[in-house]
Amino acid sequence: MQLFRVLFTAAVLILGLSAFTNPTNNGDDTKSKKVDTAASQIVWKGYKVTGEHAGTINVKDGSFEYKDGVLTGGELTIDMASIACTDLTGEYAQKLVGHLKSPDFFGVETHPTAKLVLTNVVANGVNRYKVTADLTIKETTKPVKFIATITEENGKNIATTDIQIDRSEYDVRYGSGSFFDNLGDKTIYDEFDLSVRLVSK
Repeated sequence: MQLFRVLFTAAVLILGLSAFTNPTNNGDDTKSKKVDTAASQIVWKGYKVTGEHAGTINVKDGSFEYKDGVLTGGELTIDMASIACTDLTGEYAQKLVGHLKSPDFFGVETHPTAKLVLTNVVANGVNRYKVTADLTIKETTKPVKFIATITEENGKNIATTDIQIDRSEYDVRYGSGSFFDNLGDKTIYDEFDLSVRLVSK
């Protein structure tokens, strides 16, 4: 009986120590960081035969997922109604923005948001990631790939990337030489660029 009590006491001590030395999360530090929409910005640039136009568009909502300090996923909602033009002023800018919001392009009234969901993230050097994501515009979802860089400034994470998108894949075909003949100098190229800077709280 005495031997049984000794063994029982030893077992209790061992289990108690293991509870302290082996935490249940096993060092798994998973965090979600919300995007600071006011501090973040997306700059767009579109091209045509006779020149180019540029502007901005706002982030409506978003967050990034980190595990042990490494980016693993995230998603972003873009406010399509916030499209603005920065290379024109006055009625010319208003006319261009109105056309971009119309059904000819992004049909903002019917499709007020676009969405980017990270589906695969692979570390690619210091602070760099190879990212595959699903981009949804006008209810069409297509995969896009890009390189993202994430740095830290004043306690916040700054994610930057450049993405080129083929608008014709999202049923945005106005003025596209891929679908319409004899457009001449009125041709608008299918590809447009996004320069993205996202600040995470």
